[in-house]
Amino acid sequence: MLRGLLSFGSMTMVSRVFGLVRDMVINSVFGANAGTDAFWVAFRIPNFMRRLFAEGSFSTAFVPVFTEIKEKRSHEDLKELVSRTAGTLGGVLAIIVALGVLFAPQVTLLFSPGSAANPEKFALTVELLRLTFPFLLFVSLTALAGGALNSFHRFGMPALTPVILNLCMIGGAIWLSPKLDVPILALGWSILAAGVLQLLFQLPQLAKLDLLSLPKWGASHPDVRKVMRLMVPTLFGSSIAQINLLLDTVIASLLIAGSQTWLSQADRFLELPLGVFGVALGTVILPALARHHVNTDRAGFSNALDWGLRTTLMISIPAALGLMLLSVPLVSTLFQHGRFTAFDTRMAALSVFGLSFGLPAFALVKVVLPAFYARQDTKTPVRAGVASLVANMVFNGLILAILYVVMVPEHFKQGPILVALSSVPGLHFALGLASAAASYLNLMLLWRWLRQAGVYERKPGWGVFLLRLGVACAAMVVFLIVALRLGPDFTAVRVATRILWLGLLVGGGAAVYGAAMLAMGFRPSDLREH
Repeated sequence: MLRGLLSFGSMTMVSRVFGLVRDMVINSVFGANAGTDAFWVAFRIPNFMRRLFAEGSFSTAFVPVFTEIKEKRSHEDLKELVSRTAGTLGGVLAIIVALGVLFAPQVTLLFSPGSAANPEKFALTVELLRLTFPFLLFVSLTALAGGALNSFHRFGMPALTPVILNLCMIGGAIWLSPKLDVPILALGWSILAAGVLQLLFQLPQLAKLDLLSLPKWGASHPDVRKVMRLMVPTLFGSSIAQINLLLDTVIASLLIAGSQTWLSQADRFLELPLGVFGVALGTVILPALARHHVNTDRAGFSNALDWGLRTTLMISIPAALGLMLLSVPLVSTLFQHGRFTAFDTRMAALSVFGLSFGLPAFALVKVVLPAFYARQDTKTPVRAGVASLVANMVFNGLILAILYVVMVPEHFKQGPILVALSSVPGLHFALGLASAAASYLNLMLLWRWLRQAGVYERKPGWGVFLLRLGVACAAMVVFLIVALRLGPDFTAVRVATRILWLGLLVGGGAAVYGAAMLAMGFRPSDLREH
């Protein structure tokens, strides 16, 4: 698992770095305005469905069934499962994509009701959505190939595949956009091309494992039906964070122009630690847990989960604290170029701060969910998901109401509430905090039901581990607070100065955290031995 984590995590790191470069290019070329808001809405809808169908429900349902057949049956059965699943998934998603393209205006109105007040922005969002929606079909088939490769412990290539999307979008922004009458449409065409290229990139890897064959319809095939039966509950249970983000999109469409972009930038910062470690751990641990469950190795199952929990906490807690404290330096250094202003930096930093509070919960959920899915229990997470989804809506309304009272000037309160919401900056901060709070509720419920299932026994040494972690995080926080007081105003200095100081802050904070962990007795070999 440690080798798999390093392989998947390193390739994901490459992808996330290119993702940051992509967003830097987009912000520099297009800025934060109604046009970029329209793009992020059009991209977020199929991206949400990608995580719902592909990375969320499908992978968590497909990998346990694939692993069971791999461990107990013939290779021909395995190949047949891939063929039948690809045909069935592709057929269903082709219909969904066709409906999405046909009813793009209605879908846009559903997820971005605020854009209806601006006919030009609404029409642009619809046009972009028709370009981005087919991405769902291709990327879901790519996820099928990635799930099969992961089950054979081939983690690197699936993790590297998203680089293609980032490269296409960078090329679209720099090369294609100047050639179009509506430059932002270049990003829509880039996403469509990337979907096809990502799928083609995975096919040779499947061929090497002798798993490549023509897709066949298989809705009546018993193994495919088992995948579908497991998949239906996970459509909801594994994608709560994404549903919450979509709810945030709906509310953000009612706020001041730029809110969608600021929220999207915050999501990008969380994707770095969450993708490199949280998603990587969940991806690596799922086949291992499924194998232990199939072979009735209860101790191995519990030990693997224990390892995943400790590793996640070691990364997610200092990452969350670092993102919260360094939100302005990070956003200004990476994104404050071209049309992205100092005001945009401060607004995006608010989103980073709010969402980062929930990073440990987001990451731990990625590790706890596989403990249910590996045992082919896809119904229990739905109960936690429903509670989290309802809580997110309640928290959104509650925190937004508090900020409305505190931040909105009196002369705005005397007019229509929607005018006030769309005129006062900073209210989007409520959405990040609400998502973070809902994620902790989701985690607590999942943890409670996992303990009740009796499949996890905590290994010795947790008290010492938490003490080390607490002391190391405290030392890092003290260092960062002092260094920030000595440093410059990141929104007002030259780019070179920002880069230098950010390097000192990130490098120094990481060094202090690592040194404190070592001083408290932690050794890197502890992870392998554990």
